[in-house]
Amino acid sequence: MAYAPNNLSALTYANGFTLWHYKTADTAAEVDSEGYFNPAAGMLRVGDFIFANASITGTVESGVFIVSSNAGGVVDVADITGFGEDNTD
Repeated sequence: MAYAPNNLSALTYANGFTLWHYKTADTAAEVDSEGYFNPAAGMLRVGDFIFANASITGTVESGVFIVSSNAGGVVDVADITGFGEDNTD
C-alpha cells in the first residue's frame, strides 16, 4: 500500500520535537522502508517519534519508529521498536 496522510497525527510538540501517531494496514517492514514518509518530509524532523499501529487489518504491530534521516525530501525511519509482548495467559 502507501502512506496515508490522514492517518498521521501530531500528538504533541516542543523544543523542535514532535510526537506523532500513525495507523496503517501496511506492515511495519513496509513503513520503515526509505521513502515511505516522503510526502510528509516537510513535517517530519530527524529524531521525531512516530507511535504506530501497523498491520491493523491483520496481526497488529504496535511500536515506535524514529525518524533517522530527512534530506532532500527523502525520509527514512528506523525499524519499529515494538511495545508489549505476546499475552500467553
